[in-house]
Amino acid sequence: MNTRLDDLSMFVSLVEAGSFTLAAKQLNIPKSKLSRHLVQLEQTIGSQLLIRTTRSQQLTESGYLLYQASKTHIDALRGVEEEIGSFINEPKGQLTILLPLEFFNQVISSLITEFAKNYPKIKLNCSHYSGSLPDNDHLYDLTFVLHETDLPASNWIAKALLSFPQSIFAGRDFENNEELELNALKELPCILSEQQEQWLFRDGTDIQSVSVKGRASFSSPSMRLQAVMQNLGVAKLPDYTCQEACDLQRLRLVKQPVAMQLSVLYQSRDIPIKTRVFLDFFQSHLGRLSND
Repeated sequence: MNTRLDDLSMFVSLVEAGSFTLAAKQLNIPKSKLSRHLVQLEQTIGSQLLIRTTRSQQLTESGYLLYQASKTHIDALRGVEEEIGSFINEPKGQLTILLPLEFFNQVISSLITEFAKNYPKIKLNCSHYSGSLPDNDHLYDLTFVLHETDLPASNWIAKALLSFPQSIFAGRDFENNEELELNALKELPCILSEQQEQWLFRDGTDIQSVSVKGRASFSSPSMRLQAVMQNLGVAKLPDYTCQEACDLQRLRLVKQPVAMQLSVLYQSRDIPIKTRVFLDFFQSHLGRLSND
């Protein structure tokens, strides 16, 4: 006898469902396919297994004996399939993440700690980069990037997550009695993130750039913030970095700086489940960044 396991499995499902319609729905297959499997099984057994009418179905004696003999084994095989599926699909392994320097450190560390507790079999390795853009380092599963303009072309897949408004900040001693034209920024001492830097402003649907003079440059946002608070110069900073700084003022300008965008980069659309569950978790908690 060369009975196929899927024929037996569908037969058991058919008996337990009580009808072709319900069994086909549960198995997510057409009724015609289920009927073919029953015919194949009956031909292999050499006996009719089911008496089927328009309103009901009834097991024959052979069908009852086969169902009783095979149900335990089919259930055991289904259990093995479920265990293997759980093992294959269980999030586990090392997940490497690259983050911008000093980016919501307290909130991000809290999120990552919560994630690690929820998924104890995932080992997290988080690093930081300074500067405008990180290198395309394939050692990382996920790279989070803060940027003002479109990201350069690469083999990485980029997904936009959130945007953060920015402003030009100065210390309390700075006199700002009127709205400033953008060209006025060229004459001010500016605290930059890089030695050579242009500040971008929104001009309707266009972007206007302003070349500013660097008084000092710090890759660390918190160091730029401290320099502004000590009246070394003015700096362009995301608003969230300055919410608790009472020794600052926001300059009034004719145009506003472009927003800072947060995107995440990964190497393939077919990402491992460990990466997928982290992305889903992170996206479900994005509000904690925007409301910080």
